Amino acid sequence: MSEAQSDSMLADLFEDRTVQDWARDAGPIAMLIILVVLFSVLSSSFFTFSNLVNSVMMNSTILLLVALAATFPILQQSIDLSVAANLGFSGVLTAMAINQFGPVGILVGPIAGLSVGLVNGVVFAKGKIPSFLVTLGTQSVFMGAALLITNGSSQPYRSPFVQEFAIGHVIPHVPNLVIWGLVFYAITVFIAFYTPFGRYTYALGESETVTELSGVPVDRYKIGVFALSGLLCGVAGALLTARISSGAAGMGSGLLLQSIAGVVMGGTALTGGVGGPHRTIIGVLVIGVLANGMNLIGVGSFTQEIILGVVVILAVAMSMDREKIDIVK
Repeated sequence: MSEAQSDSMLADLFEDRTVQDWARDAGPIAMLIILVVLFSVLSSSFFTFSNLVNSVMMNSTILLLVALAATFPILQQSIDLSVAANLGFSGVLTAMAINQFGPVGILVGPIAGLSVGLVNGVVFAKGKIPSFLVTLGTQSVFMGAALLITNGSSQPYRSPFVQEFAIGHVIPHVPNLVIWGLVFYAITVFIAFYTPFGRYTYALGESETVTELSGVPVDRYKIGVFALSGLLCGVAGALLTARISSGAAGMGSGLLLQSIAGVVMGGTALTGGVGGPHRTIIGVLVIGVLANGMNLIGVGSFTQEIILGVVVILAVAMSMDREKIDIVK
């Protein structure tokens, strides 16, 4: 197949997307604005620089990284259920490496996360096993591995440099952790919209058959998507370990549901091919603002879980591309 034919077939997948994209953006942004206005009225402490930066943004950064990791598999109509386990596994290895090798040990987290992602991708793409089942299995494998090597205990470390890496202030009054989150957000947006990797990820979500017929090495990009997801989880694990001065197998607990919620709440469809990391940050901010606002006005933790679940259902209903499915099961 010629290059012109290949480009033509792929171009057909992206026709008439602009209007749809704007329509899908409106809901999450409107929800975020409504929540900000609501909590600003209900609590005088909410709309302050200190609260928005040191509470909302600081506490949302790790979730943002994990949600960005979950975004790319969903874009190609797959899913990575191992993101939270990968974060815990990478965090534990990071803490142990810092104790053994000093500050340079923080690099072990991203390497470990990338390795987990490559395992997921190779088994998924080459084994022809649904990503749901692959990552459900590796979720248990790597969580168990983290528990095994730590004997179920946390791994503290002592390194002022590493702590400064996450909780210091290169920019006055803005924690470094927030800056790292924004840096990786910008990188993922660039990858999604300005590289062949991002273009083919969207194409896989639209139609894997058409993408393969256009001459794209589908398996390579499938593996690459899970490798990127794993790398971002490893970065999140390393940064969280740096922030709390220890690593533990369960430190990613709760992030799986919240990350997927952030992805779909931002407007990335679970049916693939629609959305992207530029929208994921909106979904994450909705969750961050919602959690922070409910804490400030005294909503109980159990009630917060109920409210989050309802919001997730509404977000999925808004983001789902019903044109792709004939029957909902």
